[in-house]
Amino acid sequence: MEVVLLLVSAVILLSIFTSKLLYRFGVPSMLIFMALGMLFGSDGLIGIQFDNFELANNIATFALVFIMFYGGFDTNWQLAKPVAFKAGLLSFFGTIITVFITAGFASLILKIPFVYGLLIGSVTASTDAASVFSILRSRRLNLKGGLAPLLEIESGSNDPIAYMMTLVSITLITAKGGFSASAILLLFGQQLLFALLISVPFALASVYLLKRVKIEIEGFQSLILISVVLLGFSLCTLINGNGFLCVYIIGIIIGNSKILHKISLIHFFDAFSWIMQIALFFMLGLLSFPSQIPSILLPGVLISLAIIFVSRPIATMSILSWFKVKLKPQLFVSWVGLRGAASIAFTILAVSELNGDIPFDIFHIIFFIALFSVLFQGTLTPVLARKLDLLDDSDSDSVLKTFNDYHEETHAQLMEYTIYAGHSLVGKMIVESQIPEEILIIMIKRNGAILLPKGSTTIEADDVLVLSGE
Repeated sequence: MEVVLLLVSAVILLSIFTSKLLYRFGVPSMLIFMALGMLFGSDGLIGIQFDNFELANNIATFALVFIMFYGGFDTNWQLAKPVAFKAGLLSFFGTIITVFITAGFASLILKIPFVYGLLIGSVTASTDAASVFSILRSRRLNLKGGLAPLLEIESGSNDPIAYMMTLVSITLITAKGGFSASAILLLFGQQLLFALLISVPFALASVYLLKRVKIEIEGFQSLILISVVLLGFSLCTLINGNGFLCVYIIGIIIGNSKILHKISLIHFFDAFSWIMQIALFFMLGLLSFPSQIPSILLPGVLISLAIIFVSRPIATMSILSWFKVKLKPQLFVSWVGLRGAASIAFTILAVSELNGDIPFDIFHIIFFIALFSVLFQGTLTPVLARKLDLLDDSDSDSVLKTFNDYHEETHAQLMEYTIYAGHSLVGKMIVESQIPEEILIIMIKRNGAILLPKGSTTIEADDVLVLSGE
């Protein structure tokens, strides 16, 4: 037990410090965590033997649940709303188009039945915004024309679609042709419908609970949200709904609501999400055998190039062209479709569900595709953004404003505001007051006493609010 704890702590510390060291150079954290896994794995220096795909699937699912939740929780809906419809169509239809085009290439390159090509297309169809924004944020590169929220919404919402396509592919393989088109449409329909039926009331009930129930221990707020996320995912999955879409919607609704201790919740789930990413990418490196890469190198490169230069561009342009988006932004959106956490988790799911009964080494092919994507696309992303003239250097903080964890530095001023009897704020808690987030209540003067306000503090008549704002 002591050895396991020693290894876990060493991996986390190494991941954090190497990420900090390489962050300024724009090296995606995914690459660092994966490399550490390879270092500790069977072909690495430490030589840990790990090939339990069933256990890996459980870990990957758990990790992806919270990565998906935090992706929604940290999305600033106010900025994302203008591009939400466009991004939604891109994530749904664009993902499906990508799946089928990639499937055709994969079946031709590997000389395998189309249904297995469909599996490769499905697990590689989702994109990872974390790697892209890791590069952009490290260099404080802001994108013009609302591209940042478009990429954030599209990449966060296309994971559940890729998951559904992965389930369809697995079902088609196990059914051996005995699965009708109507059954596929039914599967899609119930996945989407049940995700909405579970996520919306769960999220609204959670917001009500976090606003109304006064919990003395602040840390319990995080435990409540963890329970809500796990409960929502579990119930949705049990009734054959899309659990990942469910937790993503829950995250968006809660993350864009006024709740108590919101800043501390954002910080907690930011750290928790990073731990999940470390576990997922490290496990991928641990499961891999780098010595087997040469045997899949050629098909891996060909499939990667097909995704980068054919599948993704066709899917992107076929959707964005309807919105009269200019060519340069379309080219950039198609380029930054990096493969990431979801592709890894879905591949592990496929290997586990099919008991390894796949006529090719899908795990190392996807491992290589993810590695190639981060190295090739990730390295050239800032260069391409500059070449296409899509960088806005007038506000280097704008790339951070896409997320709820951004806090702008302002030149604040103090003022006093008296709440007279009959005022609309009388009897309301601060969290319910609809006071703009950029205005802070520093203290409350009440009957000669000074109160330090909390979100649960109720405003009374004749209170004097000491406000801070720009």
